[in-house]
Amino acid sequence: MENQNPVHVFATWKVKEGQIENVLNLLKSVHDESIRENGNLFYKVHQSNSDINTILLFEGYTNELAITEHRNSKHFQELVFGKIVPLLENREIILTTPIEY
Repeated sequence: MENQNPVHVFATWKVKEGQIENVLNLLKSVHDESIRENGNLFYKVHQSNSDINTILLFEGYTNELAITEHRNSKHFQELVFGKIVPLLENREIILTTPIEY
């Protein structure tokens, strides 16, 4: 049962030259683990059409607590912080609340 509005995450990763295959391979594991989390609604990975080294993640969580649990998870700490972040030039994350019309 949801006690808050869902939160959607938009993350833009600029991958260092020559590292895109490594990042995408690691990201497959992050995706597979993340969609198993109780608070995860979806986890979608996109690659820019104009720059193969730009990845956009679109993630949905039931609430803010679910995002905290995601960030504290073993796979996030080991794969994202431990292995992927060092392969990135830049990383921008925006948390959003969907607006329903």
